[in-house]
Parts: sequence; C-alpha cells; structure tokens
Amino acid sequence: MNPRRPHALSTLRNFLNSEASGGLVLMGFAALAIIVANSALAPGYFAALHAYLGPLSVSHWVNDGLMVVFFLLVGLEIKREMLEGQLSSWSRRILPGVAAMGGMLVPALIYVAFNRADPVAMRGWAIPTATDIAFALGVLSLLGPRVPASLKVFLAALAIIDDLGAVVIIALFYSGALSLPHLLGAAAVLAILVAMNLRGVRVLWPYLLLGVVLWFLVLQSGVHATIAGVLLALTIPMRAGDASPLLSLEHVLQRPVAFVIVPIFGFANAGVSFAGAGMETVLAPLTLGVGFGLLLGKVIGVMGAVGLMVGLRVAPMPMGARWQHMLGTALLCGIGFTMSLFIGLLAFADSPLLQSEVKFGIIGGSALAGILGCLVLFTAPPARHHV
Repeated sequence: MNPRRPHALSTLRNFLNSEASGGLVLMGFAALAIIVANSALAPGYFAALHAYLGPLSVSHWVNDGLMVVFFLLVGLEIKREMLEGQLSSWSRRILPGVAAMGGMLVPALIYVAFNRADPVAMRGWAIPTATDIAFALGVLSLLGPRVPASLKVFLAALAIIDDLGAVVIIALFYSGALSLPHLLGAAAVLAILVAMNLRGVRVLWPYLLLGVVLWFLVLQSGVHATIAGVLLALTIPMRAGDASPLLSLEHVLQRPVAFVIVPIFGFANAGVSFAGAGMETVLAPLTLGVGFGLLLGKVIGVMGAVGLMVGLRVAPMPMGARWQHMLGTALLCGIGFTMSLFIGLLAFADSPLLQSEVKFGIIGGSALAGILGCLVLFTAPPARHHV
C-alpha cells in the first residue's frame, strides 16, 4: 500500500470541499456586483475601482496583484496532481485531458465563427475556452449524492488541465510589449528558485520572498504578472510526508483564495451595468460568441471527446457514471467565470464597451449552462454501483 495515498485523498477531498464552498460564495459576490452596478451605488463602485493606490489602480491591484496568489494556487494544484494525484499517470490523464482539449477547441471555434469578420473582436477568441472550477464544483455540490463522486474528481481534473491551458494562452497571446532587461531579471530569479529546489531547500520563506521579486520583474516585463505565480509554484519542493512545502503552502492558500481573493475578483469584475444595454448588446457577435461558446461549445467539445475515448475503449467512463451524468457535467463545464473574465479583461483592456459585451456573454452563457446542467443531473437515474 502506498503510504502517501491516504494523504493524497485527504488533500483532494479538502480541495474539492473548499472549491465547491468557495464557488457558492463567488456566486453571491458576483450577484452583489451586478446589483451594485445597477443601483444608486454604481458611480461610487466604478470610481473606487479606478482610484489609484500608489502606482496601480484598485482594479489593477486586484487583477495583477491579488490574482497572482490565485495563479500560485493553480500552479501548486497542477504540480501536485501531475506528480501524485489524479493526473499522475497516463491512464488517469487521458480522459479529462482529451475532454479538456475538446472543451477548449470547440468553444474557440464557435467564437471565431461569430466574430471572424471583426479583427478587434477576434482578440477574444480564448474567452469561452475556460471552465470556472469554483463555480462548477459549487453547483455540483448542491446536487449532493445524486452525482457519482468519480464525476467530481473528473470535473476537478478537467478544470485543472483547463487552467493549465488558460495559463499557456495568457502567456503566449495576451502579453504586451516585452522588456528584455526585466525578462532577463525574471529568468535569473527563476533560475535561483530552481537551484534552491535542486539543492533541497525546504523552508518556504526564501521562495516566497524571491516570488515577490519575480512578480515585480514579470509585471514590468510585458508578460502578464499572474504568470509569476505559476512559475513560482513549479519551483516549490514537493516531498513525501506531511512536511512537504508544496502541500503546506497549498493548504494555507486554499481557503483564503476560495473565500477572499476569488470573491473580491468576482465583485470587482462582474459588475456590468444594464443601463443603455439594448438588444444590440445582447445580440452583438462578441456576446453571442462568448455565450454560445460556453453553452454549446463546452458540451459539444467535452461530450464529443469523452464519447470518442470511451467508444474507442481508450479510457473507461468514470466509475458509476451514466451518459446523462456526463452530459450534465459537460454542461457545467460551460460555467466560465474567473478565467473567462480574466482573459476578457486582457483581450479588451482599452474598451469598456467590449468588456461589457464579454460580461453579458459570460453571465448569460454560464447561467444557462449551470441551470441546464443542474436539470440534467437532477433528473438523471441513480449512479451504477460496481462490486
């Protein structure tokens, strides 16, 4: 018996619980942001976001500062799952991995189909490719035992791979003009972090201190600052036993990220004003591309990939799951919020109008995907029991 296995299961269970509960909190803060943005408090809300604290606005501190911690946690989760978790072997990676790729490719193609005639709107092609793990697991948790536990693990693994894809997309397609001196400085700091890992440095504070330096250099380099969080995470040592620096840091960060950082991000970015928004906004190609990309693209991409893998007997269905369970889960993958909003803000940083259309698409597509996913799962037959 692998002595690390019970700890790995406990870590995954804690992760699922914190993400699911955090998703419910995120829903509340996103709804509150929409209410505030359409109330008498709206002028103060938007003014506060654009107020400057030192060199950055409040909005930038949230998106370029606080969200680095979110991306640090994402990186830690990716590394842990790759080394000894649900993505630690090819047999475990293949089904959620191929499903994640299908769930990124088809939404992007749907978005492109709606916006191919507009070069500016085409910058947002990656917006509907992201699945919000906190929201999706939060909705799944509301259904309790109606959903096989294996599907919750499948969804978590798919969303983690999805997050990795989003990180790569942000690094490659949503970076600004590059500063070579700052890039070289960031590379030097990263080399020091890697050397510390290889030499067996297990104390966390030197990594975190250098991580702040790395964040500043990446922020100034033109690469988006949040990438620093992922790079730092990949250098944190993971060792067997309870004293693992990676597991310790992940444990410390899970609840603050789920219950503080992501809700603050949601409150700061979900506020969309409906004032003056007519049918031209709702039916704008950008809005439709994002909305249908999430609602239809995710379910077609995920279900198509799973059907292909299971049909070819490359990978089995998650234990106890029926096709209706998988359909409901694929619909929940269409809940794109945190990463989708984040990419939308990067794609259209200088256009409040296009940002509003992005938010309409995300909110509409995600809401419909969540409602339909719940209905499909709520009416699904009992899970199969294997003996």
